[in-house]
Parts: sequence; structure tokens; C-alpha cells
Amino acid sequence: MSTLAGGHQLQLLEGGGEFFPALTAAIDQARREVRLETYIFDFEGAGTSVAMALERAATRGVAVFLVMDGVGTPRLPAQWVERFDQAGVKWRIFSPLGGLGLLIPSRWRRLHRKLCVVDGLQAFCGGINVLDDLHDPNHGPLTAPRFDFAVCVSGPLVQDVHQALALFWTRMEVSRTVRQPDLQAAWQSLHEVVATEWKTHWHEKPVPSRSTPNGGARARAGLVLRDNVRNRTRIERSYRQAIGEARHEIIIANAYFLPGAKLRKALIHAAKRGVRVRLLLQGRYEYFMQYHAARPVYGALLAAGVEITEYATSFLHAKVAVIDGRWATVGSSNLDPLSLLLAREANVQVEDAAFAAALHLKLEQAMERDGHRVDPAEYANRPWQMRIRDRVAFALMRLALFLSGNRY
Repeated sequence: MSTLAGGHQLQLLEGGGEFFPALTAAIDQARREVRLETYIFDFEGAGTSVAMALERAATRGVAVFLVMDGVGTPRLPAQWVERFDQAGVKWRIFSPLGGLGLLIPSRWRRLHRKLCVVDGLQAFCGGINVLDDLHDPNHGPLTAPRFDFAVCVSGPLVQDVHQALALFWTRMEVSRTVRQPDLQAAWQSLHEVVATEWKTHWHEKPVPSRSTPNGGARARAGLVLRDNVRNRTRIERSYRQAIGEARHEIIIANAYFLPGAKLRKALIHAAKRGVRVRLLLQGRYEYFMQYHAARPVYGALLAAGVEITEYATSFLHAKVAVIDGRWATVGSSNLDPLSLLLAREANVQVEDAAFAAALHLKLEQAMERDGHRVDPAEYANRPWQMRIRDRVAFALMRLALFLSGNRY
């Protein structure tokens, strides 16, 4: 469980329509440093506005560090490679796939978190990629924006975000350096990495605060990370603890939902002890595995009284939850094996009634206006062809986990 600290000001941001203007405004005010990590950086529409803000910041002398995942962002457009390099943006693609692609199980461990920190004063965390709300690289134009959230934070956890981003960049640079065949060049590069990090992270203190985000309250909040070293189960444990302590209501909105046995049991036990448990899940077909593998777990949840609503107006991409009107989480982690066992993820966990109420209202509206409640009888009698696809996808997911050395 994460340690929550007080003294935070929080702003809930729904979709790219709220997130990208807030992000680019923060970058445009940066005086010293911007660090950004994202799974997808797409240079269409709103993505261009973020790229231009990073370019402007680097041009005026701000240290800009950008990391993208090698699956979500295999390559950058040639013109943006040139523009970033000319401006001085330091950018890296994490774990490029190479010739064998995802055939190597170790390459399933992706960078999926979406984090940004500006001058050590403001941090952004959520599920929103640098990807226009009405554009999808695989599905083309969208008629309605994705349903997703991020949070803008000022307060103590900003330094935790900064430390996580700086440490990850340093590890990438050290790994990249030691692979150089020329030992003298490698040593010189390593010296430059350490000197840069000392200047931008360890030595210089953040500049005095010039502003704080609008909205929110002096809330208790904490950063919850998942990685493959020290924080392998922290996000799942934070969910399970909050669910175990629930007394009245649990609302979870999650894009790719395939919880493990412990998390499923926690939801079932909560429903059986009288807690109203509601799930808002992906109802629109996006990928075979994610869509069909989730369906086999519906049966036990519905039988326990868990309410499942599917969202199909557009793609649901949110990874958020509200419990008992006081506990909330916003982040990048799905409740599926890829997020909970393999990927680097980041959530912000909040204990604050005002913030929880704002998120609760958004989820209520989505369920009422854009959701379809799953009927247990209809689920039980779904066509046999659908059941076969569901079981095949579930079995393939289990096989993939076995090959990666994980049990779920």
C-alpha cells in the first residue's frame, strides 16, 4: 500500500479535450525542465500541439526529456526527429522490438505509464496517451472521443514523480552507454549522463512555485508504481486493500479488465457482504484478446451481484476507481495481466471527498448516458460462437502468461 501525504492540490482532467491544453500550458511555462513518458506519441491532431510545446521549451533552453515505448511508438516521423534534434529535445524509444518483435517474451515488459513533471512543481498522471481523442492509428477517425482521465497534481508527490522519471532515464542511458564497443567512449558518455542528472535532478532545487492547478483541495495523495523490480504488486495490492475496506460502494472503470483470482475474489466478497459493486468496462470491439478474454470472468461476478455496464459510444480507455466516496485512483494500469504482471505503470491514489465526488459524477453520467447494462440471463445465453471465441482468447492469454514465466 502506498503512503499518502497531505497538502496536495488536484485537478481531474477528462479526455484529451481537458488534458492536452493543461499539459501544453504547463510545458509552455516551464523554466528549467520537462520530463514526459508515454506509451503512444502520435503526431496527428492534438499530438502535434504537445510536440510543438516540447520543441518550444527546448528551443528556449529548458531541458526536455521524452521517453516513448517501442510498441506504442515504434518510430518517430522523420520531420519530428529532425525538429526535436535541432531544438535539443532529448528523446528515447524504450525497448525497440527489433526483427523478432514480440516473439521474445522478455519484450512483453513495456513502458505503459503516462507521466509528466514540469520544473518539479506540477505532475500529470493518467491513462491518456499523446494521441488525439478523435483519431486512432488502428481504427481511423472516431465519431466520439475516448473516455479517459488524467490528474494534474501539485504537492509532495510531484517529487516522487520527478524521481521516478529521472531514475528511469538514467537507467536507460547507463544501459545504452555500457553497450558501446568503444570503452573510452562509453566511459565519457557515462560521465556525461551522471553530470547531466546531477545538474537537472540531484543538485539544482526546483524553482519557486509560480502557480498551482485550478480545482481540487488540500488532499491526501500518493504515487503508486508497478515495475519488475521493487514494485511488482503495489498497484494490485492497493486495489485489493481499498476493495477489502469498502463498506458502501465500489465503482471501477477499466479498459482491459481481466483481474486475477485474488482481485476477482475481493470484488465477489465485497458484493456478498452488501457493497454495491459496479464495473464500467469496454463494450466496443478493439482487439480480439482483450475483448474476448475478459468475458469468461463475467459469470462469477454477475452471479455474486456485481453490476457490469459496457461502454460502447467510443473506446473506453479509463483506468480509474472510486470507493465509498472518499478513495479514488487515476492512472495507466489496467486490471489485466499485461498491466499487473508485465508493464511499468503509474497510478495516483487519492483520499479526498471532493475529488472522489467529481470522478464519481463523471462515471455515473457515463454509465447512465453511454452504457449498456449486462443482463445475467443474456450473458448466460450468448451464442455458442461467442463463447468459443471467449474461451480461445482466455486460453491464449493463460498460455502467454505461462511463456512469460508468470502465474495469474
